[in-house]
Order: sequence, then C-alpha cells, then structure tokens
Amino acid sequence: MAKRKQNRRKGPVRGPRRRAQRAGSGEAVWLYGTHAVLAALANPARTLRRLVFAGPLPAFAADPPVRPEAVPREAIGELLPPGAVHQGIALLADPLPTPGIADFCRTVTGRGSATAVVLDRVSDPQNVGAVLRSAAVFGADAVIVPARHAPPVTGALAKAASGALETVPLIRVTNLARALEALKSAGFWCAGLDAAAETTLAAAEFAAKTALVLGAEGGGLRRLTRERCDLMVRVPGAGPIASLNVSATAAVALYELARRR
Repeated sequence: MAKRKQNRRKGPVRGPRRRAQRAGSGEAVWLYGTHAVLAALANPARTLRRLVFAGPLPAFAADPPVRPEAVPREAIGELLPPGAVHQGIALLADPLPTPGIADFCRTVTGRGSATAVVLDRVSDPQNVGAVLRSAAVFGADAVIVPARHAPPVTGALAKAASGALETVPLIRVTNLARALEALKSAGFWCAGLDAAAETTLAAAEFAAKTALVLGAEGGGLRRLTRERCDLMVRVPGAGPIASLNVSATAAVALYELARRR
C-alpha cells in the first residue's frame, strides 16, 4: 500500500469528560420491537429489569430470564417515546458494558484482519443503528463514535440496529482524532469515505485491518478527522443523486471489505 501519512497533533486536545459520562450512564433504557428485545433477552451480558407484552407472548420469549408482564397495548406505548413502534413488546434493561478504545485495540492486536467503523458526528440514532446492523451483517468488530455529537443508546437506536447492539460494541471516545491514531498503532489503516474523493471504493487497496471513517451528511468529515485518514475513497454513482446517506454508504463499504475477504 502507499506510504501512510504522518500526522502530528498540535498541542493538547481536551476531552469532554462530563458529556462522555452522561452518554455512558448506567440508567436503564426501554428497548422495544421484536428483534431488539429478542437479542437483548438472549444476551447474558444484559441486566434485565422488566419485560412487558401485549397479546400472546411471542414464542421467542416463552422462557425469558425476567418475568414477563401482560399489559394492555396502550400501556406499553405510555412507557415509550411518542410514535415508538413497539410491536407489542418492550424490555427495560441496563446499558451494556462496552470496551474503551484501548481495550478494543488490545483485543485485535495479533489478529490477521479486523474492521472498524468510525462515525464523525453522525447524530441521527436511526443512522447509527443502521450502521450497527450493517456492521453485524458484514462482520465488523466495532463501531466507534465521539462522546459528543453522537446519539445516546435509546430504544430508537436499538430498534434500528435490529439486535446488532448486542453483538457489535459501540465505543465512545472523548477525542476522535486520537482514537484514529490509536487504531493506527494497532495496525489499522484509516479509509475516509467522501463523495468527492478521486479513488473509487472498488479501485482502492485496503489493508487487512481497516477502519472505515464516515462523516455526517452535509458536513462530511471534519478537517482533523480527514487529516488522519490514510486514504480517501468514494462510492461511485451513475444516477441523478450525487451520494448515498451515511448508513447506506457504510453498508456498501462494509460489503466491499467482506467480499474481498
């Protein structure tokens, strides 16, 4: 592969400690929808508090690790945010313990290949959830987000992830640029996705350990994030719309990495 860029951090970068703690607080969260609840019930790492359902108890929850409560359908809706599509079942559970970036890097050290997805200020929980789902489908090892400007883990995010929250670590970091440097030290090459990049996804050469770095729709990657990418690539299109949204772009890029391996 081409010689990696060398980046020097100019001066200290102060991390948002208080915001990071709030984002990873231990408050229980209502998960809802069959796939999200099924996956959480099957995850031994989850601490479960309450399981409510309306109508017949789904077959997958016939012998759950927490006592199910039969309640009217409207009672479930009252426990959840307005408009939540709960499919007649909801589960109150504590947040999952997740590794820090240093823990993750130690986990993949010595492995022949690994994939991470890094999201730079992607604030829509539906998008983050969809990226987690694609990461689970295509075998990615983690999704990494900044502690600031990233959504907390809510029922909406978990439902969009469709169970992937239980299998793919969602790692929050106080400083994304430093996290990318940590990934590089662990053997990752960082590939930024940008619709204006000269190199297409198909033509790019990827390392065995690759971190796909995607920015928010509209703003894209921030300057410091872009500077720490080793290469920039794009998903080519031929239609009247210039680009995909961030979750669709992540799915296409993850598929390409999985296809090559």
